[in-house]
Amino acid sequence: MKQTNNSTKLGNEPIGKLLRDLSVPAMIGMFVMAFYNVVDVLFISYGVGIEAVAGLTIAFPVMMIMMAVSAAVGIGGASVISRRLGENRHEDANRVFGTVLALIVVMSVAGLITALFFLDDLLVLFGATPDILPYSYDYMFPIMLGTVFFAFTFATNNIIRSEGNARFAMVTMVIPAILNIILDPIFIFALDMGVKGAGVATVVAQGAVSFFILRYYVKGESSLRLSWTSVSLRFSVVKEILSVGFPAFVQQASGSLMMIAINAMLIQHGSDMHVGVFGIIQRIMMFTVMPMIGVMQGMMPIVGYNYGAKQFARMRETIWLTLKVVVACSIGVVFIMMAFPALSMRIFTTDPLAIETGTTAMRIMFAGFFLAGVQVVAGGLYQALGKPIPALILSLSRQIIFLIPLVLLLPQYMGITGVFLAFPIADLLSFILATFLLYRDRDTILVKGKQEQQGV
Repeated sequence: MKQTNNSTKLGNEPIGKLLRDLSVPAMIGMFVMAFYNVVDVLFISYGVGIEAVAGLTIAFPVMMIMMAVSAAVGIGGASVISRRLGENRHEDANRVFGTVLALIVVMSVAGLITALFFLDDLLVLFGATPDILPYSYDYMFPIMLGTVFFAFTFATNNIIRSEGNARFAMVTMVIPAILNIILDPIFIFALDMGVKGAGVATVVAQGAVSFFILRYYVKGESSLRLSWTSVSLRFSVVKEILSVGFPAFVQQASGSLMMIAINAMLIQHGSDMHVGVFGIIQRIMMFTVMPMIGVMQGMMPIVGYNYGAKQFARMRETIWLTLKVVVACSIGVVFIMMAFPALSMRIFTTDPLAIETGTTAMRIMFAGFFLAGVQVVAGGLYQALGKPIPALILSLSRQIIFLIPLVLLLPQYMGITGVFLAFPIADLLSFILATFLLYRDRDTILVKGKQEQQGV
């Protein structure tokens, strides 16, 4: 079978062109994925009501755990594979890929067992009230049954990008998003399935793209070779994948813990309506952070490959350019969200109280967003270099170390406003930490120092 070598351009194309070619498809893919999350909320808000949106908000931490495990395997595997390719160790890269596939099988079995036996209890644990629980369960049950599709698409998307094929990685994100947008009104309204229809539409869309990705590997369009005989849990490889991917897991899983804490405080100091409003704003925040994540994802394979190839000047040029781009993106987002918060809320709901509450909350929550880009880049950078400790610290910082304690503490003195104020304070503290780590490692990461020949 003929194989395509997509990765060599990572070591020789101009950095500006390379970052653009890898980032723009990633940004488009992330935008479209975020958009279909927004569309889910939009259809459910108008078709069922704000309580159903609250049900999705409670269910979202469960989905975030699924994405967290997939991200750990996918990003960890992508980092190891890109460095193997940079070192010209193609057979080793194929073995890593086989181990990633074996881990996907394990995740799929775990998701199926959870759906069949533990989902109700899990949703109650995550804060579902009696009024919200039916909506949460109806949405998550089909999604949990389809864990195999989520795990495969999320993990392989990072693998595909790690070999420099950002355009196809974008396609694998765009296809399920478009299918989901088309299928949502059919399942929710035409088939009268309500919230359950949104979950079924999501699974069907992810299943369709899974077969499209399999075709990519089977036809030999990848730098990697799909061989079912290589699908096995090699302990040493699993350890390397998970040690690098663990910070990504922590980042996503901490997002789940953050959502649980926020939902609990919103219910304690407010109402189900406040949970629904936060669910809308949280989807908007996901949408606005996508440009930065897209640029960071474009940076990672360039940094990982050139680190493995010992081309440190190219690595540093990539890092500096990425920092400039994400800071510009974050400043632009703050300007837009401060200027048009009410308009953003009216897209999702006609409830006057929800619009008023959401407008105030949005302005508070986005006040420190212009600082977020540095932490995003720093976390991706340390993952790409295979440096799990600083990557883990950065992954823990915003949501676990700073945001959750602030969310639990501030409402005791400031009520609902304290929940929203926790966000800009956590952004500031995370920025300080990321800046400190980058400054500490400036000689080996950000500037040309005497360690050039020794690596990072």
